[in-house]
Amino acid sequence: MREKGCSREEIMAYLGRRRGEDCPSCTILSSMCTDPHPMALEADTLFRCTNLGDPGLFPGTAAIERHLVGRLGVLMHLPGAGGYATSGGTESNIQALRIARKMKPVKRPNAVVPESAHFSFDKACEMLGVEMRMAPLDGRFRMDAEAAEALVDRNTIALSGVAGTTEYGMVDPISRLSEIAEEKGIFLHVDAAFGGMVLPFLEDPPPFDFSLPGVSSISVDPHKMGMSTIPAGCFLAREQRMLDLLNIPTPYLTVKQEYTLAGTRPGGPVAAAFAVLEYLGREGMQAIVEGCMANTRRLIDGMEVLGIPAVTIPDVNVAAFPCDRVPEGWRISRTRQGHLRLVCMPHVSRSVIESFLSAMGELYA
Repeated sequence: MREKGCSREEIMAYLGRRRGEDCPSCTILSSMCTDPHPMALEADTLFRCTNLGDPGLFPGTAAIERHLVGRLGVLMHLPGAGGYATSGGTESNIQALRIARKMKPVKRPNAVVPESAHFSFDKACEMLGVEMRMAPLDGRFRMDAEAAEALVDRNTIALSGVAGTTEYGMVDPISRLSEIAEEKGIFLHVDAAFGGMVLPFLEDPPPFDFSLPGVSSISVDPHKMGMSTIPAGCFLAREQRMLDLLNIPTPYLTVKQEYTLAGTRPGGPVAAAFAVLEYLGREGMQAIVEGCMANTRRLIDGMEVLGIPAVTIPDVNVAAFPCDRVPEGWRISRTRQGHLRLVCMPHVSRSVIESFLSAMGELYA
């Protein structure tokens, strides 16, 4: 640490240079986050100094969190769902397994997840001492539900499926997983961190939420397709009592018990997420999602013209291709199988798609 402080001008000049080293969003085709909506930025600024970790000091911010959970609960077909704002899908997935472990306290617990599961399940299982059993995927990169059922035994505490996989944009057969969960009496968590803010706005989405009786909990991330500031996730539970299982004493706070994973929790992103949903409404969100899906279809069609067909037709706005070369300057990623992976977020406009296809056309001419 410096003995004497710097001037504002020096600090801001340094920060500006560092910010300039970050990738411009118009070249980023690999991220499931996007530029925040202007309403998100405005709301975040207003609530930047609030702390949901001590909600009695910030009752207005806490009320907004309840409103956000309520809006998302309705979106997931369960008005009155329990839940709270998390830092994102990783925290939400950890909380789901914590609850499942509390509900079924066996000596050698295991959880059955698809091979496409987000790496946060590795973290969660390692932290909680839970064996992670990975079910294979079918030919369309969806979880093989029957193979998953075969992995379930008396020590299985949880079953999980993904609604909008990170690598291929697929929705697992959640309906069948719901049946298995009911038949076996096990906790079913749906990781809809990405798809949770896409699928409800599609014309005929595959079922994935609380409309299925076997679904116990869902993770949804407003900082992805909800265009909130980071970090803004949400963990939703079918019943509030599930969350109450995680309560620990917090004697020196304004609440005497707390079930959240993080202690200090910023109110800004929560207000931002709520503000965007209220500002856009269902109609506005549908328009944004349809735009992203249309760009995804255009990307798939354009790549096919170049002789690079999509690995599979995605359910949400993620596409993967068997492609080794990519033009310089584009920020892309690859799946575990080595496929080129692109995400058509709101910042990925049609002009960005056309520029990328044009560059690909020159490379593969």
